Amino acid sequence: MDVVGVILWVAGAYAGAGVLVALAFVAWGVPRVDPAARGAGVGFRAIVFPGAALLWPLTLKWMLAPPARGARGARTPARGARP
Repeated sequence: MDVVGVILWVAGAYAGAGVLVALAFVAWGVPRVDPAARGAGVGFRAIVFPGAALLWPLTLKWMLAPPARGARGARTPARGARP
């Protein structure tokens, strides 16, 4: 296998993993990460899908993290952030 073949294989594996994680995210993870997105429609989920697939390691980390303590289950804001 030449270098180009290896690069294409790695890119395909990354894309495949991204699609699987993004499908799980738009189906079950969106309300877990952002409670305000509960009941979001198909259009919102279609918009979120490509970003979730591209950034799948971060998406997976968000999905597997325990829910943060705070107001209504929302993630805690960054230091210095205004409510």
